[in-house]
Amino acid sequence: MAEGYKQANIVIFHKGLADDFEKFCHANSGPLPLLYRSQPGEWKCTILTDNSDIRTDCPQYCKFQCGNFTGYKSDLLEYTKEMEDMTTFYLGCSFAFEQAILKAGVPIRNVEQKRNVSMYKTSVPCREVGRFQCNMVVSMTPVPERKLDAVAQATHPARDVHGAPVHIGHPGLIGIQDLSRPDYGDPVQPHQGDVPVFWACGVTGVEAVQSCKPPLAFTYSPGRMFITDCKRNESSPVPNTDPAETVQTFCISQNPLHYSVASAAAVQKIRALECHIGADPGDRGIKALFIQDELLKASLCMSHAASVLITTGFPTHFNQDPPEETDGPPGAIAMAAMLQALKKQVAIVTDHRALEMNKKIIEDAVEQGILRTQVPLLSFQDDSQDSTLRFLCQDGNPQTPRYDHLVAIERAGRAADGNYYNMRKVNIKHLVDPIDTLFTSASTIPGIMTTGIGDGGNELGMGKVKEAVRKFMPHGELVACDVGADFAITAGVSNWGGYAVSCALYILNCCPIHDRYLRKAVGFPRHSEQDSWASALPTVTKEEKLLEILVKYGIRSGKTGNLGMEVDGLPFYDTHSAMIQQLRDITLQPVAMA
Repeated sequence: MAEGYKQANIVIFHKGLADDFEKFCHANSGPLPLLYRSQPGEWKCTILTDNSDIRTDCPQYCKFQCGNFTGYKSDLLEYTKEMEDMTTFYLGCSFAFEQAILKAGVPIRNVEQKRNVSMYKTSVPCREVGRFQCNMVVSMTPVPERKLDAVAQATHPARDVHGAPVHIGHPGLIGIQDLSRPDYGDPVQPHQGDVPVFWACGVTGVEAVQSCKPPLAFTYSPGRMFITDCKRNESSPVPNTDPAETVQTFCISQNPLHYSVASAAAVQKIRALECHIGADPGDRGIKALFIQDELLKASLCMSHAASVLITTGFPTHFNQDPPEETDGPPGAIAMAAMLQALKKQVAIVTDHRALEMNKKIIEDAVEQGILRTQVPLLSFQDDSQDSTLRFLCQDGNPQTPRYDHLVAIERAGRAADGNYYNMRKVNIKHLVDPIDTLFTSASTIPGIMTTGIGDGGNELGMGKVKEAVRKFMPHGELVACDVGADFAITAGVSNWGGYAVSCALYILNCCPIHDRYLRKAVGFPRHSEQDSWASALPTVTKEEKLLEILVKYGIRSGKTGNLGMEVDGLPFYDTHSAMIQQLRDITLQPVAMA
């Protein structure tokens, strides 16, 4: 009966709650896209149908009293008197974009199996308004992995019927324990290679009614919606050529499986950043270590993280005090500054012998306006069987990680023989604490992802490309780090990789497509915070001040050992300053319209 027509979800309750519920819809527009709010006692909805009566035009209704479900009704005619003081809300329904999905070449498994779509309660809280407070409900369709871009792009324009997916991947990440037991609808069998894709669902309105507990309320019965006179768009979808409105999906974790999204425009900018930091002024042959999109995927993953742990420190100058170099700390602090601006928890772990010096560096960075607030400094000693679990997880429980992401930047990495080497083949193990162990343990803990940033292959995390290091880098057979990371970002100077991560995080969080996905389509876009994020980006002035701070504490250039304004033997002006400005120019360049 509904073939070719749009459908609507229905919520009906006393007019005294209507203003708050309208605000609730606007505050949670993903699950509750508002199509029309009636006047009290208004049975018709002329913007959706020519001749309708809300008392009879849903195939089945649910009745609620004080928030409790009390039965199904085939019509509401017996409640005509009560409904004269009640308001009806018509909400967009995802059934309206099924044809768009099919025309994009994406199978709909529940349609194939002649079942209702699966719907689940989640742990995602809606934005509370008045007495309306509930968690979001989602619908789920298994989609072939190769079709994820197509299904996201097909549904993205349909903002009046829930729009693009709000989660792709493991259901446990949004509080769903068992896909075979939906809270509403029917279980659907996935095919091999399918990925669970979740959309915000209008059944959230049913949950909102139950949370509000009005004396009397009605909703549609899930899966049995109000049918409008509005035709679906049956034409074949026209490919969107605007990069800012083109959705692209990327896998950012295998355990648990998790995909993220961003616009093609944001992706293009981040790829440009990655290209720029791949410059090789030292002519060391680092392009052999390059893996495309590691910056993009690492930054997407960090954007989803609530808590990030950063490590840095390469004591290459073993005969100096301090032995550290000027590459690493500036990139670490640039990432920390952006993570702070994004309101994430961030800490730095480094060698115990260097804690006091790093504490002074952080204090000076705050005083100079490079960091907004202090960054907690930690050290780690692998002194017991469960020391890594106790450090990484609450109460040592791998089910409750303390950190979502570990990032190593220009951090001495353990080689295959258990030692730590600088690029001159000197063993510096006596100066390095076993922070590598945190990365190897993190690989066994679901939910903790890792990134390594390096410029030579002997840095922590660059074990992901160790075969290339051994083959192409000087002394690679000996010095190659054996400890890998989920993502390995290669840069001409490691600091540049840290600057690029900061810029990429800014780009992603300013991308409306990514921002909506992060918020799960609840709440409002975070436009008001963008100036704060921009002020956290690295600048030539801030990085010059930070290098001066490092020099003040006796930290030297890595390649030459000079105590001055250089990193890896390259002068701050105009090598590093030019790179910082180029990265900023790419980041802040307005998005070109198609």
